[in-house]
Amino acid sequence: MTHDHEPAHRRVDLDQAEALRLLGSVSLGRIVFTRQALPAVRPVNHILDDGDIVIVAPEGAALTSYAQQSGGTGVVVAYEADVIDPDTHLGWSVVVTGYAHLVSDPAELVRIRGLLPPGVPTEGRRQAVRIHPELVTGVLLTRTGGAAKATG
Repeated sequence: MTHDHEPAHRRVDLDQAEALRLLGSVSLGRIVFTRQALPAVRPVNHILDDGDIVIVAPEGAALTSYAQQSGGTGVVVAYEADVIDPDTHLGWSVVVTGYAHLVSDPAELVRIRGLLPPGVPTEGRRQAVRIHPELVTGVLLTRTGGAAKATG
């Protein structure tokens, strides 16, 4: 039995390498960007490619339109992924903030499509967005006194 003065879990900050390792262990996350001066959040599939997060979205989607408006300078976005057990509330969460750019090189687009996991839609006119991490934060939620090892 857990008493009110004894927390059932503790929060452990992750270093950048471990946070990116965990992010790479899953293929679904949420991208946060600005749309009409307000925050917008979309669930998307991702891969890690040479330390960057790459997502593929339909051409003309709000995110790809937003990234295209940057004129090559990139736009600031946040990307979040997690694995949290709904019953125990234990797991991990990683947030990356960085600049998003549309991938325009056709050969690079073909290479990226080949890296996507099965089940990620690639048919039709799709664009890739590459996010270069500027700030990476992650937390592990583990049992008090338990081993602070994240799985993913």
